[in-house]
Amino acid sequence: MLTSNWFHQCFIPQVKVYLAEKGMPFKVLLIMDNVGGHATDLSYSGVQVEFLPPNTTSLIQPMDQGVIRAFKALYTRNALANLVASVDAAQEDDDFNLKAYWRQYTIATCLQNIHKALEEMKPATINASWKLWPEVVYDDKGFTPAEIQHSAVQKAMQLAAILGGEGFADMTTGNVDELLNCHSQLLTDEDLKKLTKSASKEEEEAVQQETEVVSQTGLTLEWLAGLCNLAKELQERSQEWDDNMVRSVQFCNMVDDVMAPYKMLFDWKKKQRQQLPITTFLQPRKKEPVPAAATMVTPSETAEEVEEVPQEMAPPSEET
Repeated sequence: MLTSNWFHQCFIPQVKVYLAEKGMPFKVLLIMDNVGGHATDLSYSGVQVEFLPPNTTSLIQPMDQGVIRAFKALYTRNALANLVASVDAAQEDDDFNLKAYWRQYTIATCLQNIHKALEEMKPATINASWKLWPEVVYDDKGFTPAEIQHSAVQKAMQLAAILGGEGFADMTTGNVDELLNCHSQLLTDEDLKKLTKSASKEEEEAVQQETEVVSQTGLTLEWLAGLCNLAKELQERSQEWDDNMVRSVQFCNMVDDVMAPYKMLFDWKKKQRQQLPITTFLQPRKKEPVPAAATMVTPSETAEEVEEVPQEMAPPSEET
């Protein structure tokens, strides 16, 4: 059903417009991979549908001839470039937290990196992937999928060296290749459940750590957390209600830009809270004169807490 809707409502109208703009007759060859979910009864006047042989996708399908791998290499390089830029921006305040950075790596950030990587995929790179139809492939040295991937991996290695530290300073090309291969298989329902559960647990832990730490501006950690949650809810509502994905992503990006100062302040306050010495919360109260009534000292001597005992229950004094 889904394939049929795409074929009749998207593919056919768009091809008609494209061919009309080019002044070409409506004669179309549609090549599809042999997947069980694809409808096999697709038909339209002027359109010939051909399916690739089964179990040959990895050998002849264009996207599997290095294009996806080159794209993933570009995406990885861009992600490391963003990380380096964030570290450089935080050097003045010496307040960079890697875990906090990845928590703020939203779907909108992901889409921005995807867009940038796609823009860097030259038409020549896509053309070079058509090994199935060698007659249409022209020689454009420097833009093949393998060359694009190699260049992106080398740049990723340089960025990792700039970051330094554990996991970056000793990074090898083998590590990057392993990263590119790690998601070659589709995630199962069980994998998605585990990822969702892990994300929810991290959010709960973050909420539990939110405490009031008053600063000179009067913004507490609790208020900042509330602002961040409101901004996040606003982005979620935009993604849920707006049918225009591009507009929704643009709106979410603008919200992230506006909220950046508050998020930085929120992260700084959380770090300050974690660094507060325990003695800050255990400062003894000033000793007050003991009242005439007898008193009973509680076991907690550090806080000087006392419980007043009624006069009739007090032990007799020496004078009596």
